[in-house]
Amino acid sequence: MGSGFLEAVYQECLGLEFAAREIPFRAMPRLQLSYNGVPLVQTYSPDFICFDRVIVELKAAREIAPEHRAQILNYLRATKLQVGLLELLAHSLPLPRLRPVRVLSRGFAVQ
Repeated sequence: MGSGFLEAVYQECLGLEFAAREIPFRAMPRLQLSYNGVPLVQTYSPDFICFDRVIVELKAAREIAPEHRAQILNYLRATKLQVGLLELLAHSLPLPRLRPVRVLSRGFAVQ
């Protein structure tokens, strides 16, 4: 696609790639949250859950910020899943470059 598109464009493209490679995924699933056992109206929606085990979150940014890590950790807590991939679409011309960061539910990151 090239660089400079909004995150939603890259999300749609990645969904097409998952489908073409027959990778099982759910795009933008709504995650139910609760507080003291009471369901909340607010929900979380990660970009993808693949294989019903891995959260994949895309970020179109120059670098991964602490808020990005916090977001995927919240997704992991909400789903009780153990592994997330935070995919940074580093804006470099002429094409964006994927820079994955593996995030484990305990907050560790592996480059």
